[in-house]
Amino acid sequence: MLLSSKLPGVGTTIFTVMSALANEHGAINLSQGFPNFDCSDRLKALVEKYMRLSYNQYAPMPGVPALRNRIAEKVKNLYGLNIDPETEVTITAGATQGLYCAISAFIRPDDEVILIEPAYDCYRPAIEVNGGIPVTYELSAPDYRVEWRLLERLITWKTRMIIVNTPHNPTGKIFKKSDWEELRRIAEDRDILVLCDEAYEHLVFDGKEHLSLLRYPKIYERGLSVFSFGKTLHATGWKLGCVVGPPDLTREFRKVHQFNVFAVNTPMQHAAAAFFEDPNEYLGLNEFFQKKRDFLLSAMEGSRFRPIKSEGTYFQLFDYSAISDEPDTEFAKRMTTEFGVAAIPVSVFNSSHHDDKVIRLCFAKTEETLARAGELLRKI
Repeated sequence: MLLSSKLPGVGTTIFTVMSALANEHGAINLSQGFPNFDCSDRLKALVEKYMRLSYNQYAPMPGVPALRNRIAEKVKNLYGLNIDPETEVTITAGATQGLYCAISAFIRPDDEVILIEPAYDCYRPAIEVNGGIPVTYELSAPDYRVEWRLLERLITWKTRMIIVNTPHNPTGKIFKKSDWEELRRIAEDRDILVLCDEAYEHLVFDGKEHLSLLRYPKIYERGLSVFSFGKTLHATGWKLGCVVGPPDLTREFRKVHQFNVFAVNTPMQHAAAAFFEDPNEYLGLNEFFQKKRDFLLSAMEGSRFRPIKSEGTYFQLFDYSAISDEPDTEFAKRMTTEFGVAAIPVSVFNSSHHDDKVIRLCFAKTEETLARAGELLRKI
């Protein structure tokens, strides 16, 4: 049988490639974005509790009510928005599944979607597999700032959605109030949907605050926010997250969600709801991860890598142009095989493969791991 791929340009992701290379050469893996430390013992005890209480069958399709109620409380307390957990919160199998279903629910063949690149790698395939057309606006190092008047020129009568990400993976930049003001003007004038990836909402540094889409009611009317509990709970393997959107958009989102996964793991939802009763379990993450960012920056002092300081996420970019003029993918591979530290080349997040000679390191690691990585990288 002859097969015609719907995603002919998609191969093995760079995250899989670099992690495999790190394993093969015994390198420190600062490439793929996951902690090398465990989640809370209290959280694990809560999962066991709800398993033993026999919460092991299907959860309701939109999610366990206790968890949706907890999310609504958090949204009110942090972002000042009153939402109905029955009609505006859906629990998902991680942020990626939420993003995929949101794109699938609203993007039809030949609809155009504005992507701001470098962009997390799941956006483009989800658009393409649904017949949509990605239209790229490209950021440049070291500022990675959106010039909204230039982005606006990319919009046509076929533009259906703009996807944004704050805090931004891979650059570590965050949206400012002026960014949201410009985006509101653009979206309102043209009746465009806004999909916001907020997976790192609780990882914002240096006294700054996360400006969620949910802070802006006029954008929320036409927007969906996607969140990841895996980042908040240090439990990326749980694949747990949520999507928040107004009732009319949530209704359409759930039509796709229910036939994609239908429901998400039940005991983990109950455990997360109980865990989030104490807001300190997530409100302290900014300080926790800022210390790790600062520790990595300190460990890299004296190296020839130039940092592009992270404002959020658990990723830190470094410019290596003072070391080599190699393409970033080749340099990242050589870093792994010759110097023992695995990184992600930033050009892979650009469909054009534009290369600013920048790599991404994950600092969601123990201080011992970060110190050893810094020691090795200072030798390059």
